[in-house]
Amino acid sequence: MSYDLTQCVWEITLACCFSCKYCGSRAGKARENELSLEECLRVADELKDLGCQRVSMIGGEVFLKCAWQDIVKRLTCNGINVNIITNGFLFTDEIIDDLKKVGIESISLSLDGPKEVHDKYRQSGSYDRIIGALKVLTANKISTSIITTLNAENSQYLYDMLSLLRQYDIFAWQLQACSPMGNAAKSGIDYRFDFAEVIRFVRENAGRYPFAIGIADNIGYFTKDEGSLRGNLSGRAYFKGCSAGLSAIGIDSVGNVRGCESLYDEKFNEGNLRERSLRSIWEDPDAFSYNRKFSKELLTGKCAECAVGEYCAGGCRSYNHFVHAKLYESPFCAKE
Repeated sequence: MSYDLTQCVWEITLACCFSCKYCGSRAGKARENELSLEECLRVADELKDLGCQRVSMIGGEVFLKCAWQDIVKRLTCNGINVNIITNGFLFTDEIIDDLKKVGIESISLSLDGPKEVHDKYRQSGSYDRIIGALKVLTANKISTSIITTLNAENSQYLYDMLSLLRQYDIFAWQLQACSPMGNAAKSGIDYRFDFAEVIRFVRENAGRYPFAIGIADNIGYFTKDEGSLRGNLSGRAYFKGCSAGLSAIGIDSVGNVRGCESLYDEKFNEGNLRERSLRSIWEDPDAFSYNRKFSKELLTGKCAECAVGEYCAGGCRSYNHFVHAKLYESPFCAKE
């Protein structure tokens, strides 16, 4: 069976100006021997060759990667839509000009609550800087979305966040669950919150504002409002199971390839781009076996008894892995 690669999350550097309390990759310093500009341009061409349609570029902090502009430009010239996910701390007039020149699709800013909450998990002063970035991006008509990583504390501030975001011309607001990986595991953050309450919030507010409100793939699944919960107003945006290795891949800053960049564990590495081509990894019949060889018999716990288990496939592989190490069982499914 062949698989069509449509999307990629690419961590182009681990360098970051933050050390957030729940950073899954424990970003801060660049890794030794990160992919060079020449190697990154080759990867951009390999993504085009495989028909990839969209790249979400992450760090660390993307803007700390030398010649990030050249990498993005190669992708966009190859007909690939590029979204950059950033903490919003480093914006300058020069970066705004560069973003316009390289033709990105959008920017996503990580904003995790009111000022005191956001700064608590990121760093002092970061809230004011990200609001400044939000203002300048929207003023320059650059499509901007917000990503909020929810935990036990900040999930209580959704209406405060909504009041704030209504003031800006944003495109979308995505709510995702904090996963107990990396710094989040080390710092002991209480990552648990009531999925049903978040879904209720989205149900009551989606479609009422000029921007989309939706939940990420690690929250759910198949409640009665499923079709309208994932940022799509059609009412038909049903979760179809984890896409890692089926239509999506992750690439880290030294060239390791995995099905999802949130599967931040060496056991999920399928190969390295300094040793093998992206095509050879993607088309390897033994790669991404946890998803490509999925069958409903692999489901465990309540997922094994669920009527839609074979369609949901047990939910988000990364979240499952880091919460309880059971790939095929969602620990906090909201269906019931």
